[in-house]
Amino acid sequence: MFRRFFSVGPVLAGKEIDLCPRGRNAADLTTGIRESHTYDICLPGTRTAVGYVSLRLGESPELYYLGHIGYRVEEDFRGHGYAGKAVAMLYPVMERLGLASVVITTDTDNVPSRVTCERLGCILERVVTVPMKYRPLCMMSPAKCRYILRVPKTGQGGGMGA
Repeated sequence: MFRRFFSVGPVLAGKEIDLCPRGRNAADLTTGIRESHTYDICLPGTRTAVGYVSLRLGESPELYYLGHIGYRVEEDFRGHGYAGKAVAMLYPVMERLGLASVVITTDTDNVPSRVTCERLGCILERVVTVPMKYRPLCMMSPAKCRYILRVPKTGQGGGMGA
């Protein structure tokens, strides 16, 4: 478990988790990300981070394999659906940014992440081989599942809620 103290933007409060913003990052040409919004996943009112969720904006060959959404939950806090709840809490943010759909990629053998995508209502687009030049960016994964998540227009529903 790690701790982080926040001063950037409002906390997105949910029933089971809060999303505490780390901030916006500018373009990163090495990853093909135009801009990203990263939030620590925190237990309500604690400001103790148990994971993170990132929304990456842009389109590039790198993002094709990396995906628009990234998440991680620390091992001691897995099994509560926090990753899916965090993604669902970002629906209003995605809607405000005008996103109709986003891509979530996961390793082919990461069953919990694949279940998260399915619970969110994602559609498996395809399984792709990651070219050698993008593997360092993708933690040396040889292949990725590309899931498409349609962003609900209302900012509610369409998957898991917090």
